[in-house]
Amino acid sequence: MQQTVLIIDDEPDIRELLDITISRMGLSTIAVGTVKDALQALQSNPAINLCLTDIKLPDGSGLEIVRHIQSSAPCTAVAVLTAYGSTEIAVDALKAGAFDFINKPVSVEQLRNLVKTALKLGRRDTQFDGSSNTRLLGETNSIVTLREQIIKLARSQAPVYISGESGSGKEVVARLVHANGPRSDAPFVPVNCGAIPSELVESEFFGHAKGSFTGAYDHKEGLFEAANGGTLFLDEVADLPLNMQVKLLRAIQEKAVRRIGSNQEIPVDVRILSATHRDLAKEVSQGHFRNDLFYRINVIEVKVPSLRERASDIPLLAEFMLGQIARDWEISKPILDDKALASLQAYSFPGNVRELENIIERAATLCEKNIIKVQDLQLPEKHVGHAGHTENSSAAHLHSASGDLEGYLAGIEQQIINEALELNRWNKTESAKMLGVTFRQFRYKLKKYQLD
Repeated sequence: MQQTVLIIDDEPDIRELLDITISRMGLSTIAVGTVKDALQALQSNPAINLCLTDIKLPDGSGLEIVRHIQSSAPCTAVAVLTAYGSTEIAVDALKAGAFDFINKPVSVEQLRNLVKTALKLGRRDTQFDGSSNTRLLGETNSIVTLREQIIKLARSQAPVYISGESGSGKEVVARLVHANGPRSDAPFVPVNCGAIPSELVESEFFGHAKGSFTGAYDHKEGLFEAANGGTLFLDEVADLPLNMQVKLLRAIQEKAVRRIGSNQEIPVDVRILSATHRDLAKEVSQGHFRNDLFYRINVIEVKVPSLRERASDIPLLAEFMLGQIARDWEISKPILDDKALASLQAYSFPGNVRELENIIERAATLCEKNIIKVQDLQLPEKHVGHAGHTENSSAAHLHSASGDLEGYLAGIEQQIINEALELNRWNKTESAKMLGVTFRQFRYKLKKYQLD
């Protein structure tokens, strides 16, 4: 059955261009020029698959149409046409429920990409897809709600900012948003912004032309081009240098990139998802992150709960992890005894789900007769107990630091870094995230303590 696109624009030339372009894609079109005629067309043709509307119309705003479709026909995708550089209007439309936006003057290639992506929505099952290796396990209210949010977010192209502690599963959420959306057959490209040396960030994101700088022996495509048609996941986005934030904002707004050393702009069709364990609003207020970029990537915020906020999910997660270990190691599934399970549920898990995985794997290695006991978990001892213990610890710290505070603190820092590295299997990027420092800061400390 032929799919139908409703076109709403009061400028006859633009309306005709849109009509011709979309008709040549083998689609049926209805073209009108006012809010009134659009609402009438939507009422008369309930089978409309996509609505493409200008924001400024003679008798109202395209936002009225977006809100009407959200309330009365949520299965119909709606995208908006905005004046060049009208970022705030585009963001308002996305928040109101628009699938995506496109700037005037309209690029035919961008229009075709938008239409193809939007029409895939109607052919997808809205049931949550967690059947791949990417899973969001849990039965607590916060996880059930998060799965529902993922289904809604997958139907949009709005930029999503995923907040949460290190190890809580932000990349899992990003992958599921991608897997449940119309871009699922296209690339999902994750990038840790803090792990790229500052002098290579622009080349990594946008690519470079041959000979553009020393060492550029060939043409190279950047991450935006690699993710074309799919999703680009910017993990630890707060670690991007300020000068790169400006260029990233431009690429997101223009939906085009320019390789270093080239004058040619390359159109890219990419959905942006971003995450950080930092307080991004605080980073903005301190001048470390651009307000305009924050406004652009934080159209919708999703919070991933920490593991201690959903401790009742720990038995389910532990069982799943033990099942995986049994399959991967080709052994009988290890069993957690009751006391070990109670200890896990009482522990605060500063490293969240990632830390639980490491603890379970280590315990499965150490346990005897395939039964995991409390001592096999090797959980860190609590640093502060009753008041007397706290006072004794304070006195011990004071005694040890006497005469060499800097050396004593350096020893503690080195020990913490060692523990983080061991916990994360010597993955430096993950260890830096756990300790709340940038990858560059962490690399400096490794060099300082000769741990690299």
